[in-house]
Amino acid sequence: MAQGRERDEVHNVALGASLSVRWVQGFPKQNVHFVNDSTICYPSGNFVIFINIETKKRTVLQCMNGIVGVVATNIPYEVVAFSDRRLRPLIYIYNFPGLTRRTKLKGNVLLDYTLLSFSYCGTYLASYSSLPEFELALWNWESGVILCRKSQPGVDVSQMTFNPMNWRQLCLSSPSAVTVWAIERSNQEHYLKAKSVKLPLEDGSFFNETDVIFPQSLPKDPIYGPVLPVSAIAGLVGEEAETFRPKDDLYSLLHPTMHCWTPTSDLYIGCEEGHLLMVNGETLKVTVINKIEDGPPRVERNLISPVTMVYQKGGVLASGIDGFVYSLLIKDTNYKVEDFLEVERPVEHLMFSPSYRMLLIQTDKGSIFIYTFGEEPTFEKVLEACDGKFQATDFITPGNEFCMTLTQSGEVCVWGIEDGACVSRVYLNIQATVLACSPSSLSAAVGTEDGRVYFLDVRDVESPHEVHKAFLSESPVQHLLYDQRGMYVLVGTSEGHIFVINAKPSSLFEILGFIEMGKGILQISTVSPLETDIVEVMVLSPLPETRRSRLEIFSLPKILPEVSANFADERGRLRDEFIHKFVYETEHTLSSAVLNLYSNRIYGFCNQVPYICSYLLPEKETFTRCRSHSHQGRGIQSVRISMDGQSILVNGRDDNTLVNLRWRRFGGILANDILEYSQQLTTYLKTIMDEENDYLSIARRESLDLESESEHAVTENMQLSTDSSQEELVKVGNIEEIPWIQQKSQEAIKNEVKLFSNKRKEIKRGIKALAKTVLDMMEENEAVDDIAKLEQQEFGLDLEELERLRNENEQEVEKIRKDVEMQNLAKRYLAEIIKEECWNSMAVKGRALKCFHIPYVVENFPMKERTDEELKELKRVLQQKKIETECLKLRKEIVEVQSAITLVKKHHEEEDEEEEEDGTVKDTSLPNYMLGSLSTDFRVHASLLSSQLELHSREEKINQIILLKDIIYKVKTAFNSEFDAAYKQKEIEIARVKEKNVRIKEIILDLQLEESVWQPEFEDCEKPERTLVVESSEISAQRHIKPWQKAKTDLLVTREMERLLLTRGPDSRRRALMDMMGGVLEVKKEDILRMVIPQPPFMVKPDALWSEEERKLFKEYEKKVKELNEERDKYRKSLETEMKKLQNSIQEGTQNFDEHLKRLFERRVKAEMVVNQEELKINNLIFSLLLDEEISSRETFLNNYLARKQEERNQTTEAIRKSREDLDTYKEHYDNLLAEDKVLDRSFKKEFSEIPSHQVDILYKLFKRRPRIHKHKIHAETTSLVPFGERPGSGKLNKDAFAQLMKAMDDLDSTNNMPEGLDTSVWEHFCMTRRAKVENEQKVKQKAAGLIEMVAFLRRRTEDDEKVQHEIEKVFHELILLQEEKVKFQLNLTIQILLKQGQVELENFQLMLDYSDAILINKIIIEDLNSVIRTQGQKKVASMMESKEVHKGIFQIEWEHKKMEMEMEDLNQKAWDIQMLFFSRDRQKYLNEPNYETLIAIQIGIMEQTIAVLDKTHKKNVENCKKLLKKLRRYSNQKDIANYTLSCNLREELVAVSERKDICNAMGSKLTCEKIAKERYENMMRQQKLTKISKQQADQISILQAEVERLRMKTFPALVQM
Repeated sequence: MAQGRERDEVHNVALGASLSVRWVQGFPKQNVHFVNDSTICYPSGNFVIFINIETKKRTVLQCMNGIVGVVATNIPYEVVAFSDRRLRPLIYIYNFPGLTRRTKLKGNVLLDYTLLSFSYCGTYLASYSSLPEFELALWNWESGVILCRKSQPGVDVSQMTFNPMNWRQLCLSSPSAVTVWAIERSNQEHYLKAKSVKLPLEDGSFFNETDVIFPQSLPKDPIYGPVLPVSAIAGLVGEEAETFRPKDDLYSLLHPTMHCWTPTSDLYIGCEEGHLLMVNGETLKVTVINKIEDGPPRVERNLISPVTMVYQKGGVLASGIDGFVYSLLIKDTNYKVEDFLEVERPVEHLMFSPSYRMLLIQTDKGSIFIYTFGEEPTFEKVLEACDGKFQATDFITPGNEFCMTLTQSGEVCVWGIEDGACVSRVYLNIQATVLACSPSSLSAAVGTEDGRVYFLDVRDVESPHEVHKAFLSESPVQHLLYDQRGMYVLVGTSEGHIFVINAKPSSLFEILGFIEMGKGILQISTVSPLETDIVEVMVLSPLPETRRSRLEIFSLPKILPEVSANFADERGRLRDEFIHKFVYETEHTLSSAVLNLYSNRIYGFCNQVPYICSYLLPEKETFTRCRSHSHQGRGIQSVRISMDGQSILVNGRDDNTLVNLRWRRFGGILANDILEYSQQLTTYLKTIMDEENDYLSIARRESLDLESESEHAVTENMQLSTDSSQEELVKVGNIEEIPWIQQKSQEAIKNEVKLFSNKRKEIKRGIKALAKTVLDMMEENEAVDDIAKLEQQEFGLDLEELERLRNENEQEVEKIRKDVEMQNLAKRYLAEIIKEECWNSMAVKGRALKCFHIPYVVENFPMKERTDEELKELKRVLQQKKIETECLKLRKEIVEVQSAITLVKKHHEEEDEEEEEDGTVKDTSLPNYMLGSLSTDFRVHASLLSSQLELHSREEKINQIILLKDIIYKVKTAFNSEFDAAYKQKEIEIARVKEKNVRIKEIILDLQLEESVWQPEFEDCEKPERTLVVESSEISAQRHIKPWQKAKTDLLVTREMERLLLTRGPDSRRRALMDMMGGVLEVKKEDILRMVIPQPPFMVKPDALWSEEERKLFKEYEKKVKELNEERDKYRKSLETEMKKLQNSIQEGTQNFDEHLKRLFERRVKAEMVVNQEELKINNLIFSLLLDEEISSRETFLNNYLARKQEERNQTTEAIRKSREDLDTYKEHYDNLLAEDKVLDRSFKKEFSEIPSHQVDILYKLFKRRPRIHKHKIHAETTSLVPFGERPGSGKLNKDAFAQLMKAMDDLDSTNNMPEGLDTSVWEHFCMTRRAKVENEQKVKQKAAGLIEMVAFLRRRTEDDEKVQHEIEKVFHELILLQEEKVKFQLNLTIQILLKQGQVELENFQLMLDYSDAILINKIIIEDLNSVIRTQGQKKVASMMESKEVHKGIFQIEWEHKKMEMEMEDLNQKAWDIQMLFFSRDRQKYLNEPNYETLIAIQIGIMEQTIAVLDKTHKKNVENCKKLLKKLRRYSNQKDIANYTLSCNLREELVAVSERKDICNAMGSKLTCEKIAKERYENMMRQQKLTKISKQQADQISILQAEVERLRMKTFPALVQM
């Protein structure tokens, strides 16, 4: 860092200017630390800030490589360590107060360090990094090396502390775990060893954890095999099996928030749930400390969960989120809570000073308080943090004394330029955005989120106050800028409006107008030279669609406040023609741009290119640079330069750090120009500032008067409102404030209304008259005929509004339709998924069959098609089984000796194969009771199944499962075939019933009976495919028919009616038939019931008036009526008999079907029983496979665990070996030192043998004498405050003690202590010898301490080795037990046996599962008994069959006799028929012709030849016709083309003729003829001239050709004969 600083200085020296940090203002986001008893420090941005508590003096240490990460301090050594935040960060250690770099630590961390912690004694530093390493490292920071490191993947640590009493213990806590790390040392080697603290559950109780690796309390299951740990069931075999727990066994533990150490090396841990834990430092035993309540609990506040905690004597100090610090007095396992201190904000960090006289309290806001203990405790604020991060900064004019800052919450602070002290604060309680200070007066402006601008009076910097407030608009204020002379304030909002305000208090900050710009303004820049009367303003805004920037420049004249009414329109908008507004676009996307002071040049900074863009500007170089912020904190938010250019304020974007920079070296032409300009500007503004500041005082008094008057008016209004009726709600003092831009708009509207009021009234009267006229027209329209009536919409005057409403309606309908379509689409998609999964994917669809008369329902088995993989696997298993069967047969043939038996067996096998081909299963390899199912009842071949007593290997079980699944498939297929047959039978039966019901309905109609006909139908469960089709009758909603569909339907109906009328023709014949014969040509038998005999016409007269002839006619009429009635009765009885027969037939057929379906139902029950039996066998096999896998997983895990433990044993053995070697070497050095020390002691008298003996004795006593080292006396007060007492000595303290000892030895070596009469040379030799003796003793002490450490280290390694050996023995024992269980499980098989009902009876219907006293009998014994019973039964059956055959023979003979008699009658009838048969000529020819068939064949051949010839001729004619047709088509196309060409030419000729006609008509025929003759004459002359020229050219060409030929022949060689 120092080297980087030197490089910057060299660079700046070369440039002639340099910057330095004057002060830094920032507030802590991390914990504050003590450097010594009077100094604290904390990081802020790129700096570490040191504050002296007594003098409040600040010191700054800058990190040159970016933002400061974590900070830690070492109080004994007075050093501070911090890390930088960059890729591959470093740790820097600096001395204090010199702030010189002590060392730089470089590790292997890639991203960032999250925690740093110094040990309380020794030169040790612990660091922890998060992603991606999660590495804990222990450093010797003096030598800059890593002593040891350890990684914890995925563990985020929130706090890390060393044990104050033992540097070998380090505690790391996170929100989910607490880990204590032990640091072990052997000579120069260091090791880290972690021990986790077992936290209680959330309610404070402890959970009894079982050993996951070697569980002791697992139940024993004698039936289903061994019970294994959960990790084996989960199939885990790696390291994750050691910590695996199922979801149901996971319980929520306490969540630690903070921990602290005690003098007894115990830990106090505060938890989020409110519990306080004490952890023993050696055993890590956790104790929950109970809370004691003396009085009633306090409802208003309570320490729920401690955020921070520090230890003090007798307990701890803790704080929560309620702003109180509590004292927890701990005694044994109880604690009592007392209030200690109240702080204004929630406390985030507590820390004692090294002397424990002061308590540092840090709040969440960043403020720091110091509580000093003593007889009169004091509580003072060391640092008051601002409320939020800095939003904006600016200098108070002239900029050499004070500056201002603004936070987001509206807190305005005034800071001193020289020392950075906070002079005053003002809380505006608003959401502030920007701040700017006026150059022309001691005032400042603050912009807010709600569109207001507050003006502050800062004449008195110790008490700034608000003097004016302007409500511009409702959009947030984003930019606020004064011009250089302080004439105007430019306010930019998010909507793109720029408001121009008079910046002078004398005008009461009058709003002059606004200018409309584009949204998203980036920057506003102004130029106001002293020699001009205008202010040039430039506005920068982006153009994201074109990736360019827009610059809008306008001018504001100095006289604008006087003529603002003329410059702005009624709504306050400044006119573009008056402000000279121009718009420009740049090629690059600029992020910042400013105007040049003396020319019309623009300087812009582009993000895309790292330089400043300027048009017609020569290249510039960097003037100076200083790094105050870094990119990790998102860089710099704003920069402000004072008017004299001596101070620069730099505000960070995210690091909440304000840096004040000053010039370390500044000179040259640029400095002189800046000073000259600042003096001119100051002189210009001085008089203006004096006048405007006086107006500020007047404005303040007026604002106070207005406030008092408003308060008085409010009170009066309140009194009036209370006196008035209480039923009305009177709102006083809550008048809604309207923005200025809305006020101007409302005023403009009012003026327009006032100006055009008469015109509006006239328009309204005209509209009313027009409306009345339209209404009259509509009433008149209702009275006219339909043909003359107009549509309702034709009376609409505002067609555009109607069109708009119609469009809105259509859009809304379209939106609703789209939503409904999307919903329907989602439902259809879901329906398709369900259909595909449950219907389409089924090879056999699930359906049911119901009986006609009884409530029986039979369902089939829905089945999916077997996949290719399943069929391939089944084929492989079947092939393997056949091969095994053949191998078994061959083995039996080889073993058996008797060939006859072999032949018999072969014969039986051939018969078995024939029977299998016939489809009958007579013999299986296993009986049903051993097969475990009734699958053979469904004619399923099960001979390939293995015996249940032979399924030992995994492959056999898998093959058995595949075969059982195939059996289930075949059983289901067999039943489904029967079900399909029954389904077809029901379809036939329903069709038969429908056919008979047609006749029954006719009979009922003829008999005129009121009976209903029973018509069976298929239900939805029988035809489930009907549920997939929605019928029109199921839709309750009215169907929406589009207009074009309705019109189309009406047209089709009309055409159909016309077609029917046309096909029907004239109806005269039908009417004649109806009139004469009742509509029929002949009377049918069914018409008898409807037949009526007409009465004679004379029956109208009385009987007395009838004549004889009429009486005869009457008798005939009565006779006919009687005969008709008799016929009717006969026919009615025949119909009733026929109907009963039909109904009985239907009843009989449906009942027969119901009986068949009952049998099918029983078959279904049996099939389901078989399927369940096979599935039970499959489940048993799968369970055994799973258990086998679990055992294998457990065995693999134990082997892996054993390998890891053996590797660990090798490591521990190697560590023990290495430790013993190191101990032996170290002990040898120690013995040598001890021997040298004894040699020095023994050889003393020999070295001084030349002097007298009494002097030797005196010198020996002085040789044994050692100086007394005076220890620093610790005050009793400090001893009573410091809870940790004397801590173990560090290396620094040991070095200091040795140096003090050698200093005391210098006093003993003085000549004043020399005995009398002793030579000076002897005394000097004596002093050297004694000093060597003291140094040797010191070395011996150090070696002895190291030897004790190494012995302890060797003992711990030996204990670890023994522990690992014990674990290995346990693993071996567990493996032996597991192998025994595995063998037992493979031998003890679970088999399924069929037991008939009643065969096995159980007492009290209790099923016993313990078969310890049961035995398995060989099936041969049972089969022998069954064979005897079967033989006797067969004999009885044979005798019964003989008697049955005798009776059967008698009945058969009688039946044959009757049959022969009937055949005789049939033969006689046939002979009679033959005699009476009619013979035609063809029949005679057939009988007489011997070769009738040959004759017929000849005739057929002749006819076929004829047909072939005709067919050939026809084909030839067809081909000729086709060729001719093709030729004609081609000719027709040619003619069409020619005709088209002629028509085109004709059209052109017609056009030419018409044009010529027009020309002739216009010019006259005579002139045209002369012109034509003249043109023809000219053409003839030109043609003659061209002909003449062509003849001349032809002659020339012929001459040239002859010359060319002559020249060519001349060049040829002459060949002369020799």
